[in-house]
Amino acid sequence: MTKKQKKSLRNIIISAVIFVLLIIFTHIDILPQLFHNMWITLILYLVPYLIVGFSVIRKAVLGIAHKQLLDESFLMTIATIGAFATGEYSEAVAVMLFYQVGEFFQQYAVKKSRNSIKELMDIAPETANLEHDDGSIEEIFPDEVEIGNILVVKPGEKIPVDGVVTEGSSFINTSALTGESVPRSAKPGDSIISGCINGDSLIKIRATKIYEDSTVAKILELVENASEKKSVTENFITRFARYYTPIVVICALILAIIPPIILGDPLTWIYRACTFLVISCPCALVISVPLSFFGGIGAASKNGVLVKGSNYLELMASIHTIVTDKTGTLTKGEFKVNKIVPAGDISSDVIDKINKIKDGVSVPEDIILTAAYIAEQMSTHPIALSIKEAASAKGISLSESIISDLKNVTGKGVIANLTTSDCILAGNESLIKAENIDVPASLESTEAEKQATIVHIAFNNTYLGKLLISDTIKENAAKAISKIKQEGVKEVIMLTGDLKSTGEAVGHELNVTKVYSELLPEDKVNKIEEIIENVGEINKVAFIGDGINDAPVLSRADVGIAMGSMGSDAAIEAADIVIMDDNLMHIPAVIKIARKTVGIARQNIIFALFVKILILILGALGIANMWAAVFADVGVAVICILNSMRMLGNKKY
Repeated sequence: MTKKQKKSLRNIIISAVIFVLLIIFTHIDILPQLFHNMWITLILYLVPYLIVGFSVIRKAVLGIAHKQLLDESFLMTIATIGAFATGEYSEAVAVMLFYQVGEFFQQYAVKKSRNSIKELMDIAPETANLEHDDGSIEEIFPDEVEIGNILVVKPGEKIPVDGVVTEGSSFINTSALTGESVPRSAKPGDSIISGCINGDSLIKIRATKIYEDSTVAKILELVENASEKKSVTENFITRFARYYTPIVVICALILAIIPPIILGDPLTWIYRACTFLVISCPCALVISVPLSFFGGIGAASKNGVLVKGSNYLELMASIHTIVTDKTGTLTKGEFKVNKIVPAGDISSDVIDKINKIKDGVSVPEDIILTAAYIAEQMSTHPIALSIKEAASAKGISLSESIISDLKNVTGKGVIANLTTSDCILAGNESLIKAENIDVPASLESTEAEKQATIVHIAFNNTYLGKLLISDTIKENAAKAISKIKQEGVKEVIMLTGDLKSTGEAVGHELNVTKVYSELLPEDKVNKIEEIIENVGEINKVAFIGDGINDAPVLSRADVGIAMGSMGSDAAIEAADIVIMDDNLMHIPAVIKIARKTVGIARQNIIFALFVKILILILGALGIANMWAAVFADVGVAVICILNSMRMLGNKKY
């Protein structure tokens, strides 16, 4: 507990002890000369009242001075002073005492909810160990690290910036970022993200990003900004309280003034008006609803999901359709050349020209692979990387690029003009057809080949053959899609730039609702707009992606979800929800958390309004007394807060 909370608890206990003693002395008639004197009794009851309520009264006075009258402190102060004025001393003290108990409990709940994302706020490293060229180590601040610096990370230390392991092997604890309890191995060549904790061995990393661009800095910025983006429900409650409180204060004044003029007995009606004020305090709604969403964001973070604001959590609760990218999202994005299919015997002229570029290549499969490697050598696309990896395994390499002009045909492939005045095409069937290159009928794709990505190769408009490149579906992809549907999502739609045959093969295996293939990046934006229009305004559409080309679609969807070991920087910036790793099972988990969070918030609203309206009516009629008012205020607030705290456990969804 904080020092302020300890002081508040001490005052509550002291006041409660004195209050209970006064009640006992009053009821068993001890010291009747004291308790039968109105002024002495008033002074005695003022002692516990001021001990527990001084901070509330002070806040109310400051509110009046700053022309901010209609807050909870003002309502409680006026109500309890009114109770003293009507001779209900014990009830005045009880109202203030129980109000402060509710406030203490509320502070505890908020602190607990903030602790639910404290692990995320603690991931920032304090120092970095910079290794100089002479081998000496200097301790510096993370924001002083420059790209290319070699950093030494000792066992138990946090990774200061994103980088690549250059020396040593260890296990990395990623739980603060991903929610994953099993450590990941890190060896030379592996990328590693900041904020994780090094395991049992010393490693060295080469910084690939400065601190402000690294994963840990981006996450902290997102967490700090999350509370600013309120949900529709929270905004409604804020607006509701703004109008609700003045209305009930006016009603209380009417209750205290009009009936006595007609019916007489002013003290009775003042007492009822004070009861009315206590009941009307909106703290149950003002605190419990935001607490529900804060708890939901905390629960999501414990499950490896960063939600940028409670508004996005609320939208996830009403998701009707999920649209997803394929490569890197549903599949691993780890492409490999599985098969090379020549078109037939390759002419000696083509072989001679390829050999001028790379000596010693004569096997048809190697000729095709060499041509593909030449065309793709400058590309960083996953398909191109798989071709270069296959060429490297065969010992095929070039000392320098011989490309004089490279044309990247979006969504189709590349056309490489060489310094030897030759031309190589590497791309899909659309590119080959656009360039009027005939594919032999014998090379039409079989059903087995349709599941692979096919790269056709042509040299000087002569078709050489094709490469079959396969991507592996993630192990839990089918299970995740099944769970997403179980959570009430009506449609799961896959968008891909791959051929129709490849996309449909993957879609069939994963049991998605629809597949749209052969889409360019701009086509994906058009398709998501079409889907949003079809589902209607009430239903919401989420998009899951991981690459820089997904950023426009992530921005256009009602909820954008970035995937894939923190994905690309552009995807994270555009997304509303970030999956800390590439685990698709986090998607149904965050839907479940969102729906539970919204459900709890609605339960609190309905329960609090029902009880308050009921007891307001009973209080105005004189049926409900100040004790009922205490329940309608403090009791309802405590029940709603307890209900909200159901989101704050360590449960894995």
